[in-house]
Amino acid sequence: MTLPASNGGRTLTLPVIDALEQTASEISALQSEIRQLARARNAVVLAHNYQRAEVQDVADYVGDSLGLSRQAAGTPADVIIFCGVHFMAETAAILSPKKRVLLPDLRAGCSLAATITAEDVREWKAQFPGYIAVGYVNTTAEVKAELDYCCTSGNVLDVIDAIPADKGILFLPDFFLGSHVRRMRPERRIEVWMGECHVHKGIRPEVLNKARAAYPEAEVLVHPECGCAGQLIYSMGLGDIDPEGLHITSTEGMIRKVTERPARQFIVATETGIMHRMQQVAPEKQFIPADPEAVCAFMKTITLPGVRDSLALDRYHVTVPPETASRARRAIDRMVALG
Repeated sequence: MTLPASNGGRTLTLPVIDALEQTASEISALQSEIRQLARARNAVVLAHNYQRAEVQDVADYVGDSLGLSRQAAGTPADVIIFCGVHFMAETAAILSPKKRVLLPDLRAGCSLAATITAEDVREWKAQFPGYIAVGYVNTTAEVKAELDYCCTSGNVLDVIDAIPADKGILFLPDFFLGSHVRRMRPERRIEVWMGECHVHKGIRPEVLNKARAAYPEAEVLVHPECGCAGQLIYSMGLGDIDPEGLHITSTEGMIRKVTERPARQFIVATETGIMHRMQQVAPEKQFIPADPEAVCAFMKTITLPGVRDSLALDRYHVTVPPETASRARRAIDRMVALG
């Protein structure tokens, strides 16, 4: 399956998810081997919340893009094994230029990052002179080099608030997150790029409504990239939906909510991999995917054998040209410092 690029950008071929049939003992043996190899190479294993459960379990740190960026910037390790997607490994390479950053599978791309190129950004900025370019971290290093600020869903409003009120903003590439920012900061002049994550786009209002009908007592956690987020906020504004128990927040915000809220059930509207970590931090609670098919094939290309081979065979080394890295570092540093 080929994913079309939105509003320019590039196209990506969606990889087939490897269905691995491994016994518990095989998984345990692979994880033990990975830990031994990591110790031998002074390596740190970083994993995103959307990774396979067994990959999360072998990681030294599991988190969202912002948390992983901070870990990459501060780690004393010589080698970073990045269990995520390509733009995340690039970000780690920019933040830790003296470290060796390895991505276990080169198929681990990102449909959202593919919706915009550096040339697109330059042309867009030329149309809006004087505007501040703010880009979601889900972008390539070349795109980051054209930005003033990077952000994640967890600190996007902190980034917007750090920009002088009289400045217009170009927000890219996610349309749904950009629309969320517009709703939360209606007084700001914000132009939004028409990009989207193919997984979050598919979590539509009708899908979420079906889950809510089946679990009426459950609280609802919605990532702002989701196709249902805008309608939920609009309906809450009209008074059609009770905002109590409905939370539109980042992945790390979701993790906090499941530990802080007294509810026993949560409907989760984001990529389903995060529910493994939720079950670990709140084992007594039940987590229901808003859409069971919200699975990112790019994230799931990373497997335990792939992580093991990445360490053992020193593959695949992710680098960023120094000039590009230097320009991108400015926007990334601002993201890491805020929120």
